[in-house]
Amino acid sequence: MLRSAHAIVVALGAILTLAACDNAKPAPTGTGSAPTPATQQTRIAVIPKGTSHEFWKSVQAGALKAGEELGVEVIWKGPAREDDRDDQIKVVEDFVTQKVNGIVIAPLDDTALVRPLEEAKDAGIRVTIIDSGLNWDGYESFAATDNSHGGELAGEELGRLLGGKGKVVMMRYVEGSASTRQREEGFLGVLKTRFPGIEVLSSDQYGGATLESCLKTAENLLTRFPEFDGAYAPNEPSAAAFMKAINDAKRKEKVKLVGFDASTALVDGLKAGAIDALVVQNPLRMGELGVKAMVDALGGKPVEKRIDTGCTLVTKASMDSPEAKEVLAPDLSRWIK
Repeated sequence: MLRSAHAIVVALGAILTLAACDNAKPAPTGTGSAPTPATQQTRIAVIPKGTSHEFWKSVQAGALKAGEELGVEVIWKGPAREDDRDDQIKVVEDFVTQKVNGIVIAPLDDTALVRPLEEAKDAGIRVTIIDSGLNWDGYESFAATDNSHGGELAGEELGRLLGGKGKVVMMRYVEGSASTRQREEGFLGVLKTRFPGIEVLSSDQYGGATLESCLKTAENLLTRFPEFDGAYAPNEPSAAAFMKAINDAKRKEKVKLVGFDASTALVDGLKAGAIDALVVQNPLRMGELGVKAMVDALGGKPVEKRIDTGCTLVTKASMDSPEAKEVLAPDLSRWIK
């Protein structure tokens, strides 16, 4: 009897010990599924086309703004140059290895980035596209300017400035860039349909990804065509290069110049009359909405397949309007130190 009582006491002690150990274990934090977007565990990689142009600083600020508001970690990394496809592919592959939850990317090339992004998706990483299109439909959402419309705005403004007649040149950017190609084709389409009195002298010269290469192309166009009445440049470096080349050649009084995007130099040029108009995107909004779409997708919420982030035609006369100030000089200081 004593032995039986002793055995019962020992058994009860063991049960109590097990119960205490169980209670000491940390409470479960979830169901074992992927982390929800509302926690800092969610990591979103944002990959720009490049990191050297001012445009991408605004995109970065927008992405960081969304990350702060939604409580997710935003990791910013991209190639230095906007023509370094191999480096951008490597960045994608590195983030796949790191097993981030999502990738938000502005693809440098509409074809070359398809394979690495397919591999990211196969690895369980969601993909959202910003800025420039891709020949692939495996992404969650595409947040970007309606670039064709932006090119049309540029064409309409240059046509108006020239009174519907004259000779113009256009500098292209780089081959494989879907966003700038759409701006170029939108511009040419408007001239063809609405301004038949305007002759396009050149539309097949590429400036390249740097200010230096764009400047060389602009100078070559000025030499090749001693007389033309208007010029169009589809992004920040090509517009800045055309502005400088035309000014250096002392031809601004005879040439109307319309550019795309905004930078400190371009805004100063608009104010001084060195450039006549800019079609300006909203890169801060682009970065913000790209990250928000990713967070919604990770949270199982429906997202729009195509999000138009807007663009605005700005002239010297309109640059002090609230709408223009919002896109010409956004305050990035809170997010970019």
